[in-house]
Amino acid sequence: MGHSLGHTNVTGEDTIYRAPTECVRDPDRGHSAAGRGIISPNEESLAGCRARTIAGFRIAERLPVATRFTRSEFLKTSSVACLALPLLASRGALGSGSPIASPFRLAVINDEISQDFGRACEVVAREFGMPWIELRGMWNKNILDLDAKEIAEAQRILAKYQLRVTDIASPLFKVDWPGAPPSKFSPKSDKFHADFGFAQQDDVLRRGIELAREFQTDRVRCFDFWRLEDPAPFRKAINEKLRDAAAVAAKSGIKLVLENEMTCNTATAAEAAQVLAAIPDAALMLNWDPGNAAAAGETPFPDGYRLLPKGRIGHCHCKDVTRKPDGSYEWAAMGSGVIDWVGQFRALREDGYRLAASLETHWHGAGTPEESSRQSWAGMQKELHAAGDL
Repeated sequence: MGHSLGHTNVTGEDTIYRAPTECVRDPDRGHSAAGRGIISPNEESLAGCRARTIAGFRIAERLPVATRFTRSEFLKTSSVACLALPLLASRGALGSGSPIASPFRLAVINDEISQDFGRACEVVAREFGMPWIELRGMWNKNILDLDAKEIAEAQRILAKYQLRVTDIASPLFKVDWPGAPPSKFSPKSDKFHADFGFAQQDDVLRRGIELAREFQTDRVRCFDFWRLEDPAPFRKAINEKLRDAAAVAAKSGIKLVLENEMTCNTATAAEAAQVLAAIPDAALMLNWDPGNAAAAGETPFPDGYRLLPKGRIGHCHCKDVTRKPDGSYEWAAMGSGVIDWVGQFRALREDGYRLAASLETHWHGAGTPEESSRQSWAGMQKELHAAGDL
């Protein structure tokens, strides 16, 4: 026929060829890329490439012979694909990484997926379709310990995947309160590579503010010290420390978001409401974590949420929990635990919340952090859809 896409075969139908695409190595990953980015197994045939694993790297090659379709087969396949595109786009499943539309800043804590920051960002942007990411640690370092070269590399990777940073998930004030009885929750080592004492907390705050500037966010997470059996005698002094730190952050245009954490002195919504009432400063907000509240024995929604000053919620962590017969808890994938996340998401939107809804997987039931985060994100998407927020 003289044209490059097909020829007339013995049945009289045109045969359509999928032209092979030039395939190259992605410099940041051991995966292959076809022009715009990473090739997944589902994309290999569409790109006219074949992926092989060599020495731990997935290498893409041109297919030596173009794949052949009759015109009727091509039209049938194309019709199915076109019908599927809106669904794939709504789930962020397209390889182009089209961001998911939501009233919230949908994100995930990067090291819940991988310590390999490039891989984490690849999954977040190109598979999950999230436009935001929360930074806690990478390359087996706490974020506070990154040097200038590592910060520059992290910035380059964020730019490559067009990801914005919700906050710096620092370990500020996740230490023992001086002069108080030792907390039973004070660990010998921190699994998030944070090993800072009370005397270093001013430096931790300063470093958190510096990193917020570097990564163009206006939020730094904090806690309020390892939980005491009786915090009442120390509560006023702890509040003063939080107030002073918020004032320092405010001078740089940064807000502190206090996370309710079951191993710290503010574990539940009820306790968070008391702290926020005692510290009315706008520079101190709440990182509302219903999972942590549930782990502490509270019903986070609707009971706990009802107590919170809605205008002081500055961040939200998303994870789920299940209850054991003995009353203890286990982390669970989003949608498989006891928390009414559909109701919580709906209420947040109706109350005007437009900030981060950040997946903090914690659950590792799928074998690896990446796969566990993938499954938990799938559950979170279903709940967002049901709430009308996706």
